[in-house]
Amino acid sequence: MSDDEDMNFDDDEYFDDDDEQADDNNDEEEEGVEIENQYYNSKGLIDDDISEAIESYEKVIELEKGEKGEWGFKALKKITKLNFRIGKFDKMIESYRQFLSYTKSAVTSNYSEKGINSILDLVPTGASIELDLVQQVYDLTLKCLLEAKNERVWFRTNLKLSKLLFEKEEYARLAKILRELHKSCQLEDGSDDQKKGSQLVDIYALEIQMYTATKNNKKLKDLYKKALEIKSAIPHPRIMGIIRECGGKMHMAEKEWEKAHSDFFEAFKNYDEAGSPRRIQCLKYLVLATMLMLSSINPFDSTEAKPYKNDPDILAMTNLVSAYERNDIYAFEKILRDNRKTIMDDPFIRMYIEDLLKNIRTQVLLKLLEPYTRIRIPFISKELNIPSNEVEALLVTLILDNKIRGSIDQVNQQLELDSAKSSSYWKYRSIHKWATHIGSLNNTIAGKISS
Repeated sequence: MSDDEDMNFDDDEYFDDDDEQADDNNDEEEEGVEIENQYYNSKGLIDDDISEAIESYEKVIELEKGEKGEWGFKALKKITKLNFRIGKFDKMIESYRQFLSYTKSAVTSNYSEKGINSILDLVPTGASIELDLVQQVYDLTLKCLLEAKNERVWFRTNLKLSKLLFEKEEYARLAKILRELHKSCQLEDGSDDQKKGSQLVDIYALEIQMYTATKNNKKLKDLYKKALEIKSAIPHPRIMGIIRECGGKMHMAEKEWEKAHSDFFEAFKNYDEAGSPRRIQCLKYLVLATMLMLSSINPFDSTEAKPYKNDPDILAMTNLVSAYERNDIYAFEKILRDNRKTIMDDPFIRMYIEDLLKNIRTQVLLKLLEPYTRIRIPFISKELNIPSNEVEALLVTLILDNKIRGSIDQVNQQLELDSAKSSSYWKYRSIHKWATHIGSLNNTIAGKISS
């Protein structure tokens, strides 16, 4: 055989192999096109018949012939969502379990995370769905993530579940998950791993919200302090807003109005920076704390709060401050009555309305008493717009607090005052008001410098 013939033989053999490989590639391409067409044909059936669409999507899986790929991943995601939509929750769990098996090899980790999140975001929106089913979906997800050793997504998925449980007020379940999350951020000796500062702040924010809701101030204080001590991470301003808001509520519960004012101001700034709508509610709480601390500084004088002064949701609080500053009790009560939705419907604000009313009534009463050594209780009752028994209770409090010196004649329904003592009180009150004003001004300046 000549060299030329050898060469021709080799060429023929080569081209035969190439043709065979080309045929295989063509088959694969044809199969890929068939699977893709099946997927899009299924998509077109959704509006007409969901059950038929599900069956059509299931054929995508069959066409893969055990080779898990992107189209099967997409089809199972659709099947899971469609079964959820028509309330076939058992079928949904079955398809979701199969879907999770695809996340390990069929697509990239980022793509699989987006697919998982799209289903997790869908599940809690069902009004009729039971929490146990939601928990089952999350348990399947977390188990899959643990097997894949995807700690980052496991942590974020647990956080998502924790937020859902908090919204549902499932505090026992929430506490259990938070313990697991906390454990994942600890060193072998049980202390917090400061290298995981961002995760710790997220956990603390949820725990602080839980203890605020359950009014566990003892644990709240400890966590609040720990959260502010973390220096190894720069938390998202929304998270810091949550922590500071809860801190403000904690101080309010202890009637530490100035500390509450400081926290609410920081929370408002953080929410504002994050673009969170929560800033409006927090600004209301800031206004509330300002009035309770008897500050003469208008909260809307600050650069951060001024743009919201005429916001429709804030306007009622703005007017309330004006009436409060004027000691106009009638206007104050009218604003409360006329703005029930924006003021009184908030349970937190409602808790402190009596304190506000007591403050303004006290201011009006003290001013009313200035020129008198003897004054009738029915007259005071008319001026304060409250029953005589409430006037007596208020007078007793003022006497016990040494804000006035006098005695109540219940038979003749009048108050007899020692004018010398009352005069010394007014001097003390002026000094106290001046000191409070200076303190508030100092806090505002310090806040601006730190920001």
